[in-house]
Amino acid sequence: MVLSHAVSAGSSDDSVHSTFASRYVRAALPRFRMPENSIPKEAAYQIINDELMLDGNPRLNLASFVTTWMEPECNKLMMDSINKNYVDMDEYPVTTELQNRCVNMIAHLFNAPLGETETAVGVGTVGSSEAIMLAGLAFKRRWQNKMKAAGKPCDKPNIVTGANVQVCWEKFARYFEVELKEVKLREGYYVMDPEKAVELVDENTICVAAILGSTLNGEFEDVKMLNDLLVKKNEETGWDTPIHVDAASGGFIAPFLYPELEWDFRLPLVKSINVSGHKYGLVYAGIGWCIWRSKEDLPEELIFHINYLGADQPTFTLNFSKGSSQVIAQYYQLIRLGFEGYKNIMDNCRENAKVLKEGLEQTGRFNIVSKDEGVPLVAFSLKDSSRHDEFEISEFLRRFGWIVPAYTMPPDAQHVTVLRVVIREDFSRTFAERLVIDIEKVLHELDALPSRGGPPSLTSANANGDAPSERDIERQREVVAIWKMAVLAKKKTNGVC
Repeated sequence: MVLSHAVSAGSSDDSVHSTFASRYVRAALPRFRMPENSIPKEAAYQIINDELMLDGNPRLNLASFVTTWMEPECNKLMMDSINKNYVDMDEYPVTTELQNRCVNMIAHLFNAPLGETETAVGVGTVGSSEAIMLAGLAFKRRWQNKMKAAGKPCDKPNIVTGANVQVCWEKFARYFEVELKEVKLREGYYVMDPEKAVELVDENTICVAAILGSTLNGEFEDVKMLNDLLVKKNEETGWDTPIHVDAASGGFIAPFLYPELEWDFRLPLVKSINVSGHKYGLVYAGIGWCIWRSKEDLPEELIFHINYLGADQPTFTLNFSKGSSQVIAQYYQLIRLGFEGYKNIMDNCRENAKVLKEGLEQTGRFNIVSKDEGVPLVAFSLKDSSRHDEFEISEFLRRFGWIVPAYTMPPDAQHVTVLRVVIREDFSRTFAERLVIDIEKVLHELDALPSRGGPPSLTSANANGDAPSERDIERQREVVAIWKMAVLAKKKTNGVC
């Protein structure tokens, strides 16, 4: 006999197992204050998961250099260690050992002058921004110590960079009171000019920052030329101005694709290098590295020693607690892929960048701004932007799911606007070909629309030479609006989702 139990009309709907049949999906949740009452874990998950669906697809986010795909085995390692605090070195000695292994592997990759038994000097960070802050602080302290020893004022330090630097350099200068001397760009030359950079160097320059892989167009700056010019100036003046290389994007590219390129510790004035493990180091966001040439380049007074976690622990970071997952993931990638695996991936990225570049060139509508040698990305601008511009292309591409940034160049090339597509490990040739097809569709749609300034009849005189009336202008605006709606309606029925 089947037994059944009636549920009274006044009972709670918590007995209903479907979240969407509960009251929690129809009740508004506070947005800026903590709610008074708890809700079931299933409801909390569903509500947050549903809202996150409105985010863009990370793999179609072509604006970002940050890794968006890793192997399931590495994902599992990361989840298994997500509850480990990286800073608890005494409690998690193996994690600390893995971090030290990563530092030494990367230092050797950058040709640090280490003996057989000598360990590298470096630290894991939450990204290149923190790494740059730490490197900058080391340069500033070394310069201050040198000036004090010489009995000279040390209150006006400066740093020389190109105007194409990432914003973290501006943050460093502002936060730590260092004057930022920027080498201006010019049309057709979107990286720091070494000759102009050296001209800006004076006795108060704590370092010159060179970029291996510009954010704007992926180009490598000429660190070798900068080193040679700076060696000559140091000999003439008696200064010892050093170089820091911001290899956030290019540090895991150049050793595999351009091994003969001299940009690293092979150059005597390069004292520190930062690199982002979460970019072409192929780890999810949250890991960077700063490597110093030798112990002498990192002032001892910047290193803190604490013992309240169980043992003496040296620390040189801007933050303290952080997860261990990214460090473990970096070690996984280094031993899983090895030199061979990284080279194969970077080769694939470069080849897919060429496919995309060639496809854009075949449209006949774009100038390619990026270089063949550099970070695998394609930066491009319209040959004719009189009717429609790069920002409109970026906006229209979002309807296909692509996130392609449009931006203006820094001074003195701010009149140049470009689009940029970053080619990451998970950007396949199929993606490259599909993106070209979608860009061509966007161009076709824009060609069918009036220019962004509106048709001439909106502002020009009529056939009699009289200025158009308000009613004429309004009628023209209605026509334009209907036209745009018709084009968009056609787009929605063309089978593309």
